[in-house]
Amino acid sequence: MTGRDDIILEYLAETGVALNKRGLEINLQEEGYDISYSTIKRRLPKLEEADLIEIVYDAGPWYRITDRGLNYLEGNVDLREDSE
Repeated sequence: MTGRDDIILEYLAETGVALNKRGLEINLQEEGYDISYSTIKRRLPKLEEADLIEIVYDAGPWYRITDRGLNYLEGNVDLREDSE
């Protein structure tokens, strides 16, 4: 996990919306975060693989945070345990 991952997850949690990669980039930049499209494109599959986000609409695709992602933000999920 990276600091950028937390920013993506926190934004999805706070807004409660589903966004595609470009939508995330635009909205995060509007909020003052310096996250490039290439970073978002690289990190979303990692977040999905960890079950922290899910695809809700394939055309795009559009992502939203999962319950596990919300639990991670609350400190109730230790991702280090998954790699053991």
